[in-house]
Amino acid sequence: MTYPAELSELIEEFKDVEDKMERLEMVFDMADEVVPFPAEQWTNQTKVQGCQSEAHVHVQLEDGKVLLLSGADAKLVQGLMGILTLAINGSAPAQALLLSPDFAEEMGILNSLSPSRSNGFRNMFDKVMKDIRQFV
Repeated sequence: MTYPAELSELIEEFKDVEDKMERLEMVFDMADEVVPFPAEQWTNQTKVQGCQSEAHVHVQLEDGKVLLLSGADAKLVQGLMGILTLAINGSAPAQALLLSPDFAEEMGILNSLSPSRSNGFRNMFDKVMKDIRQFV
């Protein structure tokens, strides 16, 4: 699959790091990429079901492009949200829907996470894609 340039660069950066703890630190740093979704706007509809943490995502269109807003009570989860934000923000909905969660495996982040965190990332990814589908 061909990824957006920023995501391709990020995948390469993560692949260059062999140490799992260093990779996790990089995930934490990705929390800075999140477009904040204020906690007072969190609802059952925005909640990522099956996530260990309290995690919420909201997808909207801005000038025909996907904008993901997100928030969580755990920095690691926010880092995962930051990676997803970088992967899809600014894409047309149809383009964003071409993305598969395989990029996270290519980055090596899924095997750096606990099984429940990996599952939570997948649930977040699936919810975001489902929300994007409403715009296509």
